[in-house]
Amino acid sequence: MLLLEGIGMGIILSLIIGPVFFALIQHSMTYGFRHAVVMALGILVSDAIYVLISNVGFQWLSANPFFKSALGLGGGLILIGFGIISFRKRNIQRPNTGGVLAKSFSKRKGFLKGLSLNGINPFVLLFWISVAGLVNVRRELTTYDKLLYYVGVLVTVFSIDILKAYVSKYLSRYITPRLMQKLNRLVGMVLIVFGFRLVYFALQTIPI
Repeated sequence: MLLLEGIGMGIILSLIIGPVFFALIQHSMTYGFRHAVVMALGILVSDAIYVLISNVGFQWLSANPFFKSALGLGGGLILIGFGIISFRKRNIQRPNTGGVLAKSFSKRKGFLKGLSLNGINPFVLLFWISVAGLVNVRRELTTYDKLLYYVGVLVTVFSIDILKAYVSKYLSRYITPRLMQKLNRLVGMVLIVFGFRLVYFALQTIPI
């Protein structure tokens, strides 16, 4: 039952459309399925780190307004930076799964992109802290039970991310360079909007 509960929570998390969702699809269309899987692995590692953080006593940090403000401001500015870079990207080639474009962007960079984009989003941290609260309030759960629950969540999220990348790969053959440039601009605008949104909420939490 705990594994099924974890799978259900993973599905919920995967349905949340945020900047990482758009970036993963764009990455798959631009650099191919394998590169997108590596990026999804970076997202998985980022989530796993937050699971560890939220379960070793860092919950009190998220309740600290200074911590939330600093995390929100830093994360917002980084998202805005990613958005500007994506929006201004030019000379877009036709997406492929193994051409020159895929080779020009290493899998290590894709991993770091997934790790950083997911990691600097404070809402991801707050989500995992809320999940930790739901798990830890149930005193009857053993360490093994909690591990089983989190495995269900993380594996589900990773599997759905791979599915997103796989579907995007097949759509990529119908994407023209012009449409790809529009997608880059759309992703850039989405990242910028999310970034300013994070900055706005962070400024609201600064103690006066």
